[in-house]
Amino acid sequence: MTESVKSLFTRDLNQLKKEIESYQNEEAIWKIDKDILNSAGNLSLHLVGNINHFIGAILGNSGYVRNRELEFSLKNIPKTELILQIEKTIEVVHSSLDQLSEEDMNKEYPIQALGYPMTIEYFLIHLFGHLNYHLGQINYHRRLLGVE
Repeated sequence: MTESVKSLFTRDLNQLKKEIESYQNEEAIWKIDKDILNSAGNLSLHLVGNINHFIGAILGNSGYVRNRELEFSLKNIPKTELILQIEKTIEVVHSSLDQLSEEDMNKEYPIQALGYPMTIEYFLIHLFGHLNYHLGQINYHRRLLGVE
């Protein structure tokens, strides 16, 4: 299970990187319009912050300190910086999940992030779903607002 989860996070974080790289106009990464209130840039920062916190800091003891408010308020971070943050997040996923045994996956996640106890395995699956939810939003954002 650990290897499968690591592989899936790697695959879809690489897809996130590809989505950000695909914006031809860097300013469009930060565009919002009408009812689209979160830009692709802010969703990317949110995903990086979320994964670095819940996988890196909580499971991997990385020392990462999350500032969730900045994930949605920062603007105009260069595309190259977003890509670098995604690449570093992939490394954090690897280093953190490499510390877990298959037995660890059935242990209780250290905090009740969803308001109730759950296993590490359960919460990692939840985090993977969260990544994909926002990855889909970013894909639509790019195709709707990222065109010239």
